[in-house]
Amino acid sequence: MPRMTGKQGLIRMLEAEAIGYVFGNPGTSEGPILDALEDSRGLEYVLSTQEGVAMGMADGYARATGKPAFVNLHIETGLANGISLLHNANEGGTPMVLTSANKDIRKLAEGRTQLAEMTRMFTKWSAEVTHPEQIPSVMRRAFTEAMTPPTGPAYVAFSANALDDEADMDIVPSASGYPRVHPDPRAVADASELLSRADNPIIVVGDRLAQSGGVSEAVRLAELTGATVYAASYSEMNFPTDHPQFMGRIAPGMPAGQALLSRGDVVLAVGTNVFSGFFYFSGPALGSATKLIHIDSAYAEIGKSEPTDIGIAADPKSALANLSDALESDMTGTARESARVRVAGLTQAKAEQVAARERCLRDRWDLSPMSAERMMHEIAAVLPPDTIIADDSVTSRDAVHDAIAFNEPGSVFGERGGALGWGMGGAMGVKLANPDRPVVGVIGDGSAMMTVQALWTAANSRIPVVYVICNNRAYRILKLNMNAYKTQILGEQDPQSDYLAMDFPTPMNIAGIAEAIGVHSRKIENPGDLGPAMRRALDLGAPAVLDVSIDGTV
Repeated sequence: MPRMTGKQGLIRMLEAEAIGYVFGNPGTSEGPILDALEDSRGLEYVLSTQEGVAMGMADGYARATGKPAFVNLHIETGLANGISLLHNANEGGTPMVLTSANKDIRKLAEGRTQLAEMTRMFTKWSAEVTHPEQIPSVMRRAFTEAMTPPTGPAYVAFSANALDDEADMDIVPSASGYPRVHPDPRAVADASELLSRADNPIIVVGDRLAQSGGVSEAVRLAELTGATVYAASYSEMNFPTDHPQFMGRIAPGMPAGQALLSRGDVVLAVGTNVFSGFFYFSGPALGSATKLIHIDSAYAEIGKSEPTDIGIAADPKSALANLSDALESDMTGTARESARVRVAGLTQAKAEQVAARERCLRDRWDLSPMSAERMMHEIAAVLPPDTIIADDSVTSRDAVHDAIAFNEPGSVFGERGGALGWGMGGAMGVKLANPDRPVVGVIGDGSAMMTVQALWTAANSRIPVVYVICNNRAYRILKLNMNAYKTQILGEQDPQSDYLAMDFPTPMNIAGIAEAIGVHSRKIENPGDLGPAMRRALDLGAPAVLDVSIDGTV
């Protein structure tokens, strides 16, 4: 085995793992890693000036490539800044290896931070390397943990002596995983029997369906059963949004969403938590007459909080394929005819849903400031067909989905986990993964300001993302949640609030910040200016910001 320093071993392991980018913001403790990077083969350091930007970039890149991203932050101080978006990566299951360097292990009497403990609750696995010979095996495990379903982030700290000391090292990358665990045939048979007799089946999809590559299998099963389809989350393309059976995104953790699902006699949840939300409501989410089938690669989520009739721990793509095959045999002619009738009814309901959206757009067409619906209508009209949307629009998300049909895997990526600030870096990560496709980040103004330093990275690294800022001069999501709190939790019939600390009396001038950094920017108040401004921004081949003033009333 070759003998090398720990820092050299780390770089060789990253090369062996075919890591293209190191996303980071370094400090003195990371000096040895930067020193070794000078002699790397094929590794590019993407510098951010705020740790949340590096985390967002890594998250977007990992999700768009389906491969683990690598992040390097600075000891406890920089690491702490990245933990909010580490929370998002953990909640969303982003494959990521996060690292930082630490003081020498011999500085015991002086004291040193236990970095692995800082991250343990937000990762699948956290460890600290204290000797150089540990580096290959620890990095192998970190990448394996990140990519093994349910995927998620792993964390590794390096003591200074582990980076500088020498050891014999065998540089072997993590094994090629074969994560498609097939379901128990008995579970498939029981689920097929239940669904084949269902009078009103409902399918609820989540992001782990998209991560398994099982969207076409979900479509097949939905069409076979005539099920109504809802998305509990849609931060990846989990079901074609213009499919006649797709009725949109719902919040199954809220009473309105629970009421919708309880109309079904069988609910099939695929690749989603069942059914999470911030507010607490007593009792089960589904009515007593509704049966629940849950298919998931996150085995711990099955039966975690809701009574579950059939839990299927398996790869969603494989399980759905097997379940559809079983249904082909189990469904009677009468059941198939009933499914066709349901599809016809859903097709009509979908047409009515589209008509309602068009009426809403017309009703809000002349608002000043413009409505989010008008903003997205003007933008969607000029987007190239292969555009990827990085969606951190928060309360403008309905407008995004009303204006743009997402029918291809990889056409949309959104924040997940609840921490603001993902989209500015996330859009750049998606672009680095898709250099030949336009990437447009649709970002709320509050979220943009959390990581506005991303504009410097976009300029410095010449990453041509077009940012559309939904500037409604408020934390509008907090206002909506305040209303939900007062009505759903406190039971107030006519809720009133001053919305303390939720408005921005001094508007956030994102265009001005972009201009100061050297990024092309345009502040837009007239809807008619949006289309031409977007065309120009896309043609630049450089980062750009369209700071759009929109209505923020609730």
